[in-house]
Amino acid sequence: MVSDNSDLSLQNLIVKALLKPEVYSEKVKKVKLIQTYHSFVFLAGDFAYKIKKAVKFPYFDFSTLDKRKEDLEKELRLNKRLASDLYLGIVPITMEDEEIKICGKGKIIEYALKMKRIPERYLMSKLLEENKVGNEAIENIAKIIADFHSKAESNEEISKYGSIEVIKYNWNENFEQTREFINITISENQFNFIKKIIDDFIYKNKSLFEKRMKEGMIKDCHGDLYSESIFITPNKIYIFDCLEFIDRFRFSDTVSEVAFLAMDLDFHDRSDLSDLFIEKYIEFSKDVELLKLLQFYKCYRAYVRGKVESFKLKDPNIGKRDKNIAVKNARKYFNLSFNYAKQL
Repeated sequence: MVSDNSDLSLQNLIVKALLKPEVYSEKVKKVKLIQTYHSFVFLAGDFAYKIKKAVKFPYFDFSTLDKRKEDLEKELRLNKRLASDLYLGIVPITMEDEEIKICGKGKIIEYALKMKRIPERYLMSKLLEENKVGNEAIENIAKIIADFHSKAESNEEISKYGSIEVIKYNWNENFEQTREFINITISENQFNFIKKIIDDFIYKNKSLFEKRMKEGMIKDCHGDLYSESIFITPNKIYIFDCLEFIDRFRFSDTVSEVAFLAMDLDFHDRSDLSDLFIEKYIEFSKDVELLKLLQFYKCYRAYVRGKVESFKLKDPNIGKRDKNIAVKNARKYFNLSFNYAKQL
């Protein structure tokens, strides 16, 4: 749902203004707009500017300017953990005499997160499609993630998110939210089989989940670690766009995060890179025990991605071609989840 009409009308004006090169404080020739369900991202010259949409959903509330600014500040703080030189700061969007500018004069009407712009050709997902991701890059990513996890915050409150209750809640939420897609993107057999296997696994491995909690393996992670959140440039690897607005999905066992990228590499038909990533992560982290939970969390991550792709079928703004792609992707993710469940 959206916020009140005044906020929405003002944001429409801001979006139109930010598509004009003269609005920016730097020299800009052309502006490209990318939208997600909660953000506008403007690619302008050497920089990218992100503003939050004035919307409110069950998972987040960006309906007021203060709330949008607060979330941008949180996004900046959390992403600096892995990409400190990519995330530059929060800048005001101002209006004076009906003229909208970035860092201009007059009243502050919006805030934007300013980032260094990396060419899209370096996005890991694109490089995977072009078969341009090698073993060295995977080893470097494994080292970065292992180091990140070793320093990531863990405390009594965060550890609760590794409990049986939370794990069951997350899975039950997945099952409830995907029932309507049975025989559309997931077969009834797959749905019932995955549910039974997962319920059994959780019941039989309660002590293992509790052990991970006691050992401090539930941490404030990245939350969205897959190839769409990684740039591999000739000089540096950037891991960006962490999941800042839902703590429940960011606070997790480190193996869940590792499983996400490993699953994503399987999805791109690069199980060789997936295996190498796991091997090197264990080498750097010394967390051999993660192998006991790897398939479980791969199954979870593939199921969530299948769910996310399925949700696109309900979006009225998505055309027939994109919906067909979403169906294809969702089925592939659910097939992966089913195969992981069989290995459990």
